[in-house]
Amino acid sequence: MSSCVRVCVRWGQWGAALRRCSSSDAGVRVRFAPSPTGFLHLGGLRTALYNYLFAKKYGGTFILRLEDTDQSRLVLGAAQAIEDMLDWAGIPPDESPQRGGPVGPYLQSQRLKLYSSTAQRLVQSGHAYYCFCTPQRLQLLKKEALLSGQTPRYDNRCRHLQAAHVEQRLEGAEPFHDLVFGWTRHEVAQVEGDPVILKADGFPTYHLANIVDDHHMGVSHVLRGSEWLISTSKHLLLYRALGWTPPAFAHLPLLMNKDGSKLSKRQGDIFIQRFRTEGVLPEALLDITTNCGSGFDTNGMGRSLQELISDFNPSKITTHSALLDLDKLPEFNRIHLQRRVEDPQLCSSLVCELQTQLLQQYSELSPDQDVLQSNSIKRVLHHRKGHISSVKELLSPQYSYLWIRPSFYPQHVAAVTPEAPHIAALVIRLVEQSRELTVDWLNMELKAVMKLLRLALSGLQQGPSVAEMMVCLGASETTHRLHKLLLPSLTHSE
Repeated sequence: MSSCVRVCVRWGQWGAALRRCSSSDAGVRVRFAPSPTGFLHLGGLRTALYNYLFAKKYGGTFILRLEDTDQSRLVLGAAQAIEDMLDWAGIPPDESPQRGGPVGPYLQSQRLKLYSSTAQRLVQSGHAYYCFCTPQRLQLLKKEALLSGQTPRYDNRCRHLQAAHVEQRLEGAEPFHDLVFGWTRHEVAQVEGDPVILKADGFPTYHLANIVDDHHMGVSHVLRGSEWLISTSKHLLLYRALGWTPPAFAHLPLLMNKDGSKLSKRQGDIFIQRFRTEGVLPEALLDITTNCGSGFDTNGMGRSLQELISDFNPSKITTHSALLDLDKLPEFNRIHLQRRVEDPQLCSSLVCELQTQLLQQYSELSPDQDVLQSNSIKRVLHHRKGHISSVKELLSPQYSYLWIRPSFYPQHVAAVTPEAPHIAALVIRLVEQSRELTVDWLNMELKAVMKLLRLALSGLQQGPSVAEMMVCLGASETTHRLHKLLLPSLTHSE
């Protein structure tokens, strides 16, 4: 069974919409409604973030609804992953498929009876009718339209089959006011024909399910991508036919690549899971996706989520596309990583994360080794903050000296200086007699022996300063490595 519909409506602006909602019992309620036909990507994250910021700015509710009516395109695991990624990003929904809520279920495939009864109501009121065209005929109409360069549309063939003529049929779509794009209008009937709202398999189309769920879930504001702007007239026709008050609509400008090209899932590098795997911090992603767009009283790098909520001003959202420069992401991540290291609680979670990764990467390490102790790892993080953009950098060969004792040969030592045993003994005594290792003090004392110490401590020719190596390794590990220089005739491989 298929149904088709046309109606119209109009309403006001941000201020009026907020006043209306603030005076109602439900208050501000917004939703992020992705389709689990794929995993969460940057464009979706940005839409979810703006909805989250709007809800928290005005003391409202942020809903996650999964629009899974296109059963043929569902991706296994995507529904769970979308909510997991919102949790990881620090913008968890208040109501969702996993959390539940007062207006669930939050999966459209579990709300089919509601859509069917709404479609029946439209048929009974004369605003919709049954269509008995075969799927093959409808597909043929679509192909013919595309071949002729026209917008695919239904030709209203079954309209005459309705039981009685509707006395009041609203043919034209009136202009409506979008809270970002202003006054706009799209002639649904002339361009698209009567749109199908319920398919023969009992599943609704996006347009029916969308407005039914927004109405029954008490959504006050719809903040979604500007690609849906052209569909809004169609949705308002449905609201009018059902006698429902529509929410306020605000269509967000698209998130684009820095060259102005459209972000594409085919790029493969815009999915949130990939950023997480590569060590990108969620707050860095939120920061960069808002930094390149509009909607804030101030703008800058390094803003926390609370600062984003405080600075968010929906009236500042413009129609200009947001150009995203991912080349700047390492710098955003460096700033937010430094903030995490300086926060005792967040630093502890970084320590645990690094401990796990080290044990996975270096099979020769044992959990009870000094280099894996919390204090040792915390010391490393504090001395490398501001220099690294990701914790994963500390797993690179450049920093392997922090975790694995290096090997070197007598000839390497002899090539640097024949006084290696004497120098090592002096440095050991220096380290053992010091109360606390500091970079400045060690730099002053050790300028003459840097090459030798670098070799003994790391086996590398370049890297951080020797003083920083020693501070990161700690007195015990530094002493152990330098003791090897006292026996230059041996090959050391411990």
